[in-house]
Amino acid sequence: MATTTKPSLTPVLMVNFIGSLGYSIIIPFLVFIVDKFGGNEFIYGIMGSVYPAFQFFGAPVLGRWSDLYGRRRILFLSQAGTLLAWIVFLVALIVPRTALIDVDQSVFGSFTLTIPLLILFMARALDGITGGNVSVANAYLSDVSTDENRKANFGKMAMSSSMGFILGPAIAGLLGATIYEEIIPVSAAILISTVALIVIWLRLPESKSNLVTPDLANFKIRKLFATEQKDCYDTKDCPDKGIKAVFKIKFIPFLVGIYFLTFLGFSFFYVSFPMHALKVLKWNAFELGIFFSILSGMMILVQGPLLGKLSSRVSDEFLVCLGSLMLVINFVLIGSDNMILAYSALIFFALGNGLMWPSFLSILSGYAGDEQQGAVQGVANSAGSLASIIGLILGGWLYGSIGNATFYTAAALLFIIFLLSFHLFSMKRKKQAPDA
Repeated sequence: MATTTKPSLTPVLMVNFIGSLGYSIIIPFLVFIVDKFGGNEFIYGIMGSVYPAFQFFGAPVLGRWSDLYGRRRILFLSQAGTLLAWIVFLVALIVPRTALIDVDQSVFGSFTLTIPLLILFMARALDGITGGNVSVANAYLSDVSTDENRKANFGKMAMSSSMGFILGPAIAGLLGATIYEEIIPVSAAILISTVALIVIWLRLPESKSNLVTPDLANFKIRKLFATEQKDCYDTKDCPDKGIKAVFKIKFIPFLVGIYFLTFLGFSFFYVSFPMHALKVLKWNAFELGIFFSILSGMMILVQGPLLGKLSSRVSDEFLVCLGSLMLVINFVLIGSDNMILAYSALIFFALGNGLMWPSFLSILSGYAGDEQQGAVQGVANSAGSLASIIGLILGGWLYGSIGNATFYTAAALLFIIFLLSFHLFSMKRKKQAPDA
C-alpha cells in the first residue's frame, strides 16, 4: 500500500507561535499610546474594535482563497499584511502629534483626535483585514492531520498560541521600559513578523493539492463568501449549510447565544482593565505586561493538567456551570483598587475561563454534528466577532461613564450565563433520551 508523507508540523506551529507573539506584544502598551496621543476610554474601545471589525470581513475572504489557491500563499499574504501594519504602526509613533479636532462632550468624553491616532487606526485596520493567519493555519493543520492525531495536533497548536501570549506581553513590558518606550517593542514586532514571512516562504510546504488559478474574468464578490460542500457531488442530496439552516439545528441558537454573551463579557474586561491599570492602579506597560503573562501561564496550567484530570471525572455541563460562576467572582474582584485583590482575581479568571470555555466548545461541537460542523463553528465565530466589536466599543464608553462599575456589568453577563448553563443539563437528558 502506498504511503504519503505528511508535512512536518514544526513550521506551521512556528508560524502560529510567532503570530500570537507579535499580536500579544501590543496588549500592554496600546492603552498608554492611545492616552498619550490624546485618546480617552471611548477612543481606546474603538481602537480595540477596529481589528476584529475588519477581521470579520477579511478572514472569510482569506479562508476562501486558501481553499482555492493554497494555504501557503494566503498565509504569506496575511503575514505580509501584518508586517506592513506594524510598519505603519511605527510611523504613528514618530510623526508629529498634530491635533486635528478637540472633542469635549458628555456622551463621548474629552479627547483630541491627532494625526498619530488616525495612523494607528489605519494600522489596526490593515492588520485586521489581512488577519487570517490563525484561521488559515488551523486549516493547514487540518489538512495534514488524520483522525487519529487531529486532537493532539490541535492541542499542540493551542499550546503554541498560549506560549506566544505568555512571552508577548512580557517582552513588550521589558522592552517598553527603556527610554525609547514603545518604539522598541514595535520594532521587535516588525522583526518577528519578518521571521514569520521567512519561515512561511522557506520552510512551509503547501498542504493542498489541485489548486486553481484565479479566474478574474468571472470574478464575483459573493463567491468569496461561499461555503464549500465537501464530499457532496449531487446538489439534490447536499444539505443546506447556510446560516438559516444552522439556526434550525436543535439547541444551536441557545448555544450561539451563550457564545455571544461570553465574548461580550470578556470584551468589557479587555477594554476596561488596561484603562483601570492606567488610571486607578497607576501601572506602567511593564507591570501590565507581567500581569497578562502570569494570566496566560495560569491558563496553560488549568487547560492542561487540571482540565485533563477533571474532564474524565465530571461532565462538560458541570464545568461550564462551575467555570462561569468563578468568572463572576473574578469580575467582581478585578475592579478593585487593591493590587492584592486584582492578582487574586487571576486565580478565578484562569480557573473559570480554563474550565468553562473548552468545555463549552466541546458541547457546541457535540450538538453541531458531523455534517454541519464547519457551518456551526463559522456562525459561532461570527457571533463572537460581533460581540467583540460591540463589547469593545460599549465597554470603553461605559468605563468612561461609570468607571469600575463596568466590571460589575461584565459580572452580570457571566451570571446570566451561569443561570443559563443549568439548561445544558436538561439538553443533555433530552439528547440521550431514546426518542430524542
